[in-house]
Order: sequence, then C-alpha cells, then structure tokens
Amino acid sequence: MSQSKFWKNSTVYQIYPRSFCDSNGDGVGDIPGIISKLDYLKSLGVDVIWLSPVYKSPNDDNGYDISDYKDIHEEFGTMADFDELLAEAKARGIKIIMDLVINHTSDEHEWFERAKAGEEKYKNYYIIKKGKNGKLPNNWGNFFADCPWEPFGDPKNEEYYLHLFSKKQPDLNWYNPEVYREICDIMRFWLDKGVAGFRCDVINVIFKESFADGKKQLALTGKEHYVSTDGCHRILASLRRDVMDNYDAFTVGETVLVNVPMARDLTDVERDELDMVFAFEHMECDQIGVKWFKTKFKPKRLMKCLTKWQTGLDWNTCYFENHDQPRSVTRFTEGGEFRKVGSKMLIGLNFSLRGTPFFYQGQEIGMTNGAFNSLDEIMDIESHNVDKMAKSLGIIQPFRWNLINKTSRDNARTPMQWSAAEGAGFTSGTPWLKIHPNFTEVNVENDLADKDGIIAFFKRMNEFKKSSDVLTCGSFKSLHEGRSVYAFEREYEGEKLIAICNFSTKRAAFPDGIIGERIISNYYGEDKKLRPYEFVLIKPEETKK
Repeated sequence: MSQSKFWKNSTVYQIYPRSFCDSNGDGVGDIPGIISKLDYLKSLGVDVIWLSPVYKSPNDDNGYDISDYKDIHEEFGTMADFDELLAEAKARGIKIIMDLVINHTSDEHEWFERAKAGEEKYKNYYIIKKGKNGKLPNNWGNFFADCPWEPFGDPKNEEYYLHLFSKKQPDLNWYNPEVYREICDIMRFWLDKGVAGFRCDVINVIFKESFADGKKQLALTGKEHYVSTDGCHRILASLRRDVMDNYDAFTVGETVLVNVPMARDLTDVERDELDMVFAFEHMECDQIGVKWFKTKFKPKRLMKCLTKWQTGLDWNTCYFENHDQPRSVTRFTEGGEFRKVGSKMLIGLNFSLRGTPFFYQGQEIGMTNGAFNSLDEIMDIESHNVDKMAKSLGIIQPFRWNLINKTSRDNARTPMQWSAAEGAGFTSGTPWLKIHPNFTEVNVENDLADKDGIIAFFKRMNEFKKSSDVLTCGSFKSLHEGRSVYAFEREYEGEKLIAICNFSTKRAAFPDGIIGERIISNYYGEDKKLRPYEFVLIKPEETKK
C-alpha cells in the first residue's frame, strides 16, 4: 500500500499546460511559464499540482496521444525545464503528479510505427483484429462519437486496430506481458525523478475482457466488455505491487461509467489498486443520456448525487471542474452578477465535502465558459466529431452548435486570465485558443486586489479545512436536500460542523433546527435567511465551546 496518506490532507490544483502561462510568446503555455507561477500557487495553499500531459505528442488530442512517454513536447520546453519545475516546486513544498495515459498511445509512437512496418512483436502491442465477413470486427462505438475500428496495414489482410478514442490513439493490448513491462518502466522513470504519483487516464477501460458484439445503445455500444473488467482489477493490483508500493506516491484514476460499488472495488484498501477515483455521476446531473444533451440544472439532483457518493465511499475526490468539463460557475449558477458569490459557494462546498479537494486552473477566480462564436473557433477534436455525427443524424446546424457551445471541452481550456493586459497576461503572442473577452474584468490581478475576492475566500477555506479535524477526518451526514438548499454535517470525535449552500438567485430559509455560530460565509454579516448563492459553515450550538 502507499507509504503515506499525504494526499488525504492536500489541496490539488490541476494545470492544463497549454493554457496556463506562456513564457516565450508563441501562444502556447509551457513549463517555464508554470515555474513563474509557483509562488502564486504556493500563496493559494496548493500542495499538489496535477499536470495534464506534457509528453511528446502530435497533439491530435492535446497531449493525450503520446508519442514518447520519456520526453517532453517541444512546445512545453525540455526535460531540463521539467527537472527545474520539480526542484522549484519541491522547494516550495509542492508535489507534482503526472497524467498517466496507458489505455492508448499515439499512432506516431515508435511502437505503433514499428507495428505498421510489419514487426510482429510491436503488432502485438496493440489490439488488431480481422474483420468478419467483410465487415468490422464488432459493432462497438467509441468515446469520440466515431467508429472505433480503423484499417491496419495491407487492405488485403482485412485487419483493423481498435481505438476507443481518436483514430490517432490506438488502444494498447494488455494481454501482452511486454506491454505491462513497458508501462512499469515508464512509471518508474517518472517516480524516480520525484513525481508524487499519477492521475490515470480512463484507467478502468484498459482491459477488454471480450471482443464480442455489444448490446446496441445510443452511445458506447460494447462498453459491457471493457468497463472495470476483472482483468483491469488484476492489472491495477499488479502495478500497485510491482511499482507504486516502492514509492511514497499515490494514484487517482479517471474511471468512466462507474457506480458506487464499482468505485468502492477500485479503491478498497484490501484490494490495493487505486487510492482514489474520479467518478462522474455528479457531472451528469444536468444531462439526458450522453453529456451533449443538457437539461436545465436542478440543484436537488446534484445534492442527491453528492450525498450518495459521500456516504458510499470512504474517501472521495471532490471536484466540480477539470479540462473535460464546462466551467462550474456557468454550469451550476446563473453567473452574471452572481458569478463571484456563486464561485465562492462552489469552492466552499468543495472544501467542506469528505475527501481530497481538486481544483482546476481559473476556478479560483471564477472563470466562465468560453465565448465562442462558431465551430471554427473550437479546437477540441471531440466537439468536431460530435458535430459530424449530429449532422449525419439530420440535426440542423443551430441545434448542433447549441449542443457544442454548452458542452465542448474547450470551455475549460481557454487561456488562464492573469491580468487585464493584452493577451490576458497569458501570452504576448497569438493564443492557441480564443481568450474569453471578460478577461479585462475576470483575472488574477483584479481578484488579488479585492479583499473580498474569490481568491481570498479560496485561501480562507483552504486554511480552515487543513486546520480542522472535522473537515479533514470527519464523517458525512446529509441533513437537508431541498429545491435549492443543501445542508450536511461533518462530525469528528463529538465535534460537528454544518455546511449550507443556497443554489438559487433568491433568498431561502435556513433548514429547520440548524442554529449555531457562523464560522465562515461568502457574505459579510448575518441574515435571517440564506442570501443568493450563500455558503455558510456553522458550528451548531450543542458543540460550541
């Protein structure tokens, strides 16, 4: 098992390197830019940086298509830059975890290129199957709204390789022990450098138990053959035993399509597989079926989902944003005049839940969804594939654009807004992705100058959580799940705290029976009612000292 549990009392901050800080004016964020902001991150109270991929990559899927696991993409810098980042972060007491992408590689990885050149050894690194009677090997779908089978090699051979994501991301063959040894070697390479662990990309789909046809459904036909299989569990336990147990490091898995029992299996200390998982059910509370079909956000659905996972797992990853999700303040609040207070409410809620809090760059200043005008301004490959699929289904352009504009992953990938200067303080050049025009108002410089800013509230909540045994160790109990008001209790050794959130633009009554001393609120002063998007942390009267 992991040598320590430092991650249980850590605040994790995700950096999307391409969009964080550009040091050389080429419009792309880079590692020297990250180094330049370490003091800022230290001031926030960040303990761990989760670094989205910086490996060498053709960037078909913004670095999640890796062509060399042991090299740095030239746009981001050099390995010497990465080593400096590790050293400078360590000097500030900050750990770094890498994104580990081991379901697939890039089709430009040496392994795949050697497979295409006819080397049987490397052909066996990937999932390559014969077609059936002139058709595809099976009827599966894929995560990027595309066909998951692409012709491989000589057309006469009628062979196809599997890609559950982009066609430039061929899936690895985990039946092959050579693939296992290669991945162990890659993990040790980075752990020996001093990284503190890995966020494991789509880790619960790496092992395909069967390649039979799947039950036909709207999306991801065939998923029953590869989601959280027994083989996946065996691999994770082996990686823990053979690699992770030798380091003071942790793993957090991105686990798609999991329910509470499945997540519990993946994180059970007796099974010794993953330390934590990212589950997505609470990210699906405003959709019908697939994520592209959004519905009106109803806070009670979010509350029920949070409660289910808080009570179902011993330890959660607590998050409302990442590089694949729309911005939380746009998604879960009305925004506009409520952007600032709504952002604080979500931050307060995230810090108050039981688990390790994860925050995404820009969340601490209330960055909003992008302001794109057309698909031409969207870079995300998934969004373009969805547009093609929707067009093939006869969905007209205005409706297709409405789907993409709300849900595209690029909403969270717009460049970090550091100042009101040209380029938002992100770059002196042309940014790789359109900067939101609200950067003149919404930026780090402005927020830091505001004593009542979102950053100030973030710091206050962060400091309080780390000093509170109740919030770091305490149990969770839901007290109220109303139309707009959520209240829950955290308790440790007889001491209690109650967190209350109002997910509404209107004032709301406090839940019955909750009285006590206000410890923290995102408003000044007290009121007999909860104000719009108010967050308040209360020490109930019976535990007041």
